[in-house]
Amino acid sequence: MKKLLITLMLTAMTPAAFAVTTLKAEVNGMVCAFCAKGIEKKLKALPEGQAAFVDLKSRVVAFQLKDGQTLTDEKFNKVIQDAGYSVTKVERVNQTVADIQAQLSKSGKEGSK
Repeated sequence: MKKLLITLMLTAMTPAAFAVTTLKAEVNGMVCAFCAKGIEKKLKALPEGQAAFVDLKSRVVAFQLKDGQTLTDEKFNKVIQDAGYSVTKVERVNQTVADIQAQLSKSGKEGSK
C-alpha cells in the first residue's frame, strides 16, 4: 500500500501535472492604457480564467486558464471583439501569464538599449 501511494505521488508530480494553458493573442486597436485595462477587466470576469495580462506596447493579450478549465478560441476572440478590438492571431502556450509578462518586459528593456 505504501509503495502504491508513493508511486501515485511521484506520478502526480510529473511535468504534465504542472502543465499550464494560456491563450496568447495579438490584438489590434489598442491605443491607450484604458484600452488595455478594459480588455483585462473583461477577461478577468470569465470564470475559466486564473490570470490575464495585456501589454499595450507589443499588442499582446494573455489569458491563463484555471486547471481543468477550457475556453474556445471563438469565445476568447468574442470577448476581445465585443470590447471593440480585433484579434489577428491566437495561440495556446504552456506558459503562465507571469512568464509571458516577464518575457515581454525583458524584450522591451533590451529593445530600448
